[in-house]
Amino acid sequence: MRRILVQRKFLIYLLLALGLWGCARSPEARRDKYLNAGKNLLAKKDYGRAILELKNAIQAMPKDPEPHYQMAMAYLGRGEIASGLARLRAALDLNPRHAAAQFAMAQLLAQTDDRDLLLDAESRLRVLLNLTPHDPDALNALALTELKLGKPQDAVQHLEQALARFPKHLRSSVSLARAKLAQKDDKAAEEILKKACQLDPAAPYPLVALGRLYAYLRRDAEAEQQFRRALQLAPDNTEALLDLAMIVRHLGRKPEAEQHFKRLAGLKDKTYKPVFGLFLFDEGRIDEAIREFEALAKADPSDLMVRSRLVSAYQRAQRIQDAERVLNEALQKNPKDLEALLQRSEVFLMAGKLSQAQADLNQVLHFRTDSPEARYILSKIYQATGSTLSQRQELSEALKLKPELLLVRLELAQLLIATRAPKTALEVLDATPQPQKAEPSVLVQRNWALLAMDRLAEARQGIDQGLAWKRLPDFLIQDGLWKLKHSDFKAALVSLEEALQTNPEDVRALEAIGRVYVAQKQAPAGLQRLKDYAARRPKSAPVQHLLGAWSLAGGERAQARAAFEAAKAADSSFSASDIALADLDIAEGQLEAAQKRLAPLLAANPQNSTVRLYVADLDIKQQRYSNAVEHYRLVLQNDPSSPVALNNLAYLLANNSNQPGEALAYAQQIKEKMPNHPAVEDTIGWSLYRKGLYSAAVRELESAARKSPDPVIQYHLGMAYLQLGDKSRGQRVLKAAMASAPTLPEAQMARDLIARTNAED
Repeated sequence: MRRILVQRKFLIYLLLALGLWGCARSPEARRDKYLNAGKNLLAKKDYGRAILELKNAIQAMPKDPEPHYQMAMAYLGRGEIASGLARLRAALDLNPRHAAAQFAMAQLLAQTDDRDLLLDAESRLRVLLNLTPHDPDALNALALTELKLGKPQDAVQHLEQALARFPKHLRSSVSLARAKLAQKDDKAAEEILKKACQLDPAAPYPLVALGRLYAYLRRDAEAEQQFRRALQLAPDNTEALLDLAMIVRHLGRKPEAEQHFKRLAGLKDKTYKPVFGLFLFDEGRIDEAIREFEALAKADPSDLMVRSRLVSAYQRAQRIQDAERVLNEALQKNPKDLEALLQRSEVFLMAGKLSQAQADLNQVLHFRTDSPEARYILSKIYQATGSTLSQRQELSEALKLKPELLLVRLELAQLLIATRAPKTALEVLDATPQPQKAEPSVLVQRNWALLAMDRLAEARQGIDQGLAWKRLPDFLIQDGLWKLKHSDFKAALVSLEEALQTNPEDVRALEAIGRVYVAQKQAPAGLQRLKDYAARRPKSAPVQHLLGAWSLAGGERAQARAAFEAAKAADSSFSASDIALADLDIAEGQLEAAQKRLAPLLAANPQNSTVRLYVADLDIKQQRYSNAVEHYRLVLQNDPSSPVALNNLAYLLANNSNQPGEALAYAQQIKEKMPNHPAVEDTIGWSLYRKGLYSAAVRELESAARKSPDPVIQYHLGMAYLQLGDKSRGQRVLKAAMASAPTLPEAQMARDLIARTNAED
């Protein structure tokens, strides 16, 4: 027994000597292990793995604020603002005096334009300065916040305070220069940065800052001079070399810029390895860019950013199989690689593999519900399937998750304007973060919204502002339409013709020119103008399609068909012309021809709701009701709020499938969205009729009949009156309906009901 105890004690001493005793039991030791690993990965910008390690550190010691803070930095590094903000709050809940977390929180809040959040940031920074009164970074952050709050004098005071104590604190000098620029004192800003250069003559960074000021002021030659001086002091300074490459490229010296980018990519700093490939990519030298990215990916297979850029280059080169191969290989190694899943969904979308794209996105959203990128790609899937309401919902969700996504904001505004919600579009645009509000693209969409709302005085101001900046086609078309609204036809044509000359493929300008002719009661001349233009551009599918639409409106069906066929010949993927030709086939009674024309479109993209609705309509016309029901059900799988699918499915279920209960459920859904539409009221009324609820049916059908002369509604109403015992009124309504539309299927139903009620009498 004695020997066993001695052996056990010896083992404890050995474990202590090896540093192993207690590790499995000590929360502090486990926390330190995972926290240090997380910090190391964070330093390498490997944010995903850092988050995993830091989660383990939090599990070890849930009440320690430091792992929460470090995880916030990882989330912010990955661009996940909401998650980063949540972790910072968790850290500060545990320790309100955690200086780094307070500083990060204040900086994060200061990025917004929301005054309440800016005031919160200001308050946090003042608390932090009470703890560390002379912290130059905190003073600098406070000053930037004050600038946003419209307190430039306070900002200048705090920055001067920081520089008085730390004259070489470059960030304070740069911020003070920025404050002077905000006060339109360019000379003072220049002097501040010149002084920073004099105080630290051996440092390259003040020179870079001065060069950037000159570049901002469009003093390009002086900017280039400062970047070169910085490189003389530090030949491998990456910031100076990048700025020099960009300025000489801007000046048109592309061969020299190429050499600078190539040299920068050859330096040790991993951050700049892709810049040469990106330069080649931007210059349209895609094959060379691919070779550069392939070499980088081979040298470091773990670099996710390089992999992403390689896939993007493959996509640009239409090498879809290569893009899929790279991502499939990554997902074989790690099926939970969310970045690979996200990018593969884009590749699938580009290849028209919508169900596979959606499957990848569902996986991403399962693990990362707050991914704005996934929401945005999902919106593109809904756009491809014609599910407008779902597209709008996903764009809104992406924007809510990441308000600085300008592309998403602009697409949402454009969609809202196109779906006749310009007021909402204007609200979306007016919520643009302040730094982005000066973007011309925001002004373009804002002008479109104002024109759609007939707020012409405000639109005029925006159009003038845009044209003063650059005579882009959008601004010129807006100018033409504004003048058209004021019957200034000659001036409108001048602007629209200039827009068309700037971009000969812009059918918006061409269509607006036609509208000017129509407004002057010269529609034939407008159509001839369009014919002449289309004759000069036979290979332009959009122009030929527009000619088809105008020819059809002008009663020239043969010309319309020829134009739509020309559009298809110019671009076989131009599905709008397929649908237009199918419409012509249907109008001419060629239902089988229309079916054959639409079948390949549906086979290529089974989730395309627009095409499927056409096919369902053809099935109804050919009395293939069960097929139509199946098509409408498939549409609702992709777009549960489709009003056409909901209404038509409800009607078919009530009228042809003897399922009035399910029909009524669908009809009630659409009534919530379109409460006063006569077709919807008719569907509800007919569903109630088929359930034997005649009094309720009459209420709906009377409301529908007051709004629409549709004989089908009249037949339904007359039959409902008869079923209620109101024979005189029922027969009167049915007699009028049979006089106007005696060949409808409802006519035979009405005759049978009249005969039955007469027999009962």
